[in-house]
Amino acid sequence: MREPWPRPGRCRIMTIANQKGGVGKTTTAVNLAASLSQHGNRVLVVDLDPQGNASTALDVDHHVGRESVYNSLVEDRPLSEIVTEVEGMPGLYCAPATIDLAGAEIELVPLVARESRLSRAIESLDVSNLDYVLIDCPPSLGLLTLNALVAAEEVLIPIQCEYYALEGLEQLLRTVELVRAHLNANLRISTILLTMYDGRTRLATQVAEDVRSHFGDVVLQTIIPRSVRVSEAPSYGQSVITYDPASTGAVAYAEAARELAHRAITA
Repeated sequence: MREPWPRPGRCRIMTIANQKGGVGKTTTAVNLAASLSQHGNRVLVVDLDPQGNASTALDVDHHVGRESVYNSLVEDRPLSEIVTEVEGMPGLYCAPATIDLAGAEIELVPLVARESRLSRAIESLDVSNLDYVLIDCPPSLGLLTLNALVAAEEVLIPIQCEYYALEGLEQLLRTVELVRAHLNANLRISTILLTMYDGRTRLATQVAEDVRSHFGDVVLQTIIPRSVRVSEAPSYGQSVITYDPASTGAVAYAEAARELAHRAITA
């Protein structure tokens, strides 16, 4: 095992959200989780996206008919019966998503306390032996993402270094405020990660500067560059951390994870 990183005093539950698609939510969830687990942290990835891309990247079976997060949300199945250890990655676990989740948005509507279903499922799980729960959201602000925001204390927002990056973020920030006001007073945006950075363009640098001036210290110093290896890794059922540890993407994600682990949890 590599040099151990600090472990939080208690389990950090982080929702990785941005309703804009293609900004690197799943990639971020999977690679931060893989890096943290390689350095002695115990991490659970909750795949809340019906596409199940995080489950694919961690090589966790998520075929139709398999028990998944859907069964916890809609049928109250204990999460402990769904969580699977990721093969070859000690300390890394996944609660997989199946395509059934696509219907959960509608099936949750008539249920009691529909926004708190995931929160209840995680509360009933023994998280005392976990350091992080990372929740990967679908690219929308529907009931699944709402459940993720109610279940977490921290929000991590990946922001793509491209034109329109900050557009649409207003909606997410407003949703976080509404959740904090009505459903989860402990929620806060603790981390912003700049992704898909192309140093050759002035625009990327400008976006990075804008994000830093707008959000200040919650923005990680590490920036994730555009990387072919990062895009390739999931098709091999791997994170880029294990697929090509020396690639620029893997090195950047490992550095972002190290920064995350070393950051004090500020109030």
